[in-house]
Amino acid sequence: MYLIRKNLFLVSSLALIFLFLLDISKAKSSDIKIVDGDTIHINGEKIRFSGIDTPELKQTCLSNKEIFFCGLEAKNLLVKIIDNRDVNCISEGKDRYKRTLAECFVGDLSLSRYLVREGYAFAYRKYSNKFVKDEEFAKNNNKGMWSMSFEYPWEYRKKN
Repeated sequence: MYLIRKNLFLVSSLALIFLFLLDISKAKSSDIKIVDGDTIHINGEKIRFSGIDTPELKQTCLSNKEIFFCGLEAKNLLVKIIDNRDVNCISEGKDRYKRTLAECFVGDLSLSRYLVREGYAFAYRKYSNKFVKDEEFAKNNNKGMWSMSFEYPWEYRKKN
């Protein structure tokens, strides 16, 4: 019985330490700069949405034989969903560019999941499988870029 209590104490202590170390950033939308579809700055901290990739700002798609700025649309979609609401981010570490990798939320809505399900972001399988089902939803429902001719953002970056 003593051993079980000791192990429970250890587990609960480690859980508390983990929660303490888990960095949760909160910011009012007035403290936020939206750089592109998957990058924001909160109080000067660069935050890259983990697990997704959005088209670059200058990246275009072809929709009904017309050029469409899909990178700009991804950013605009993010601007609209954030509006004047609070953004909460859960840090998952840093990337090689020293940006904070995080999943960010408006209320209970994951901004990453929203962008992927709307078809303006892709599950970044190279780093995570978290949003694969959301991407399949967008693809199966011809949402956003899935209704156009496009290059994946990582392919576009290689060429440009």
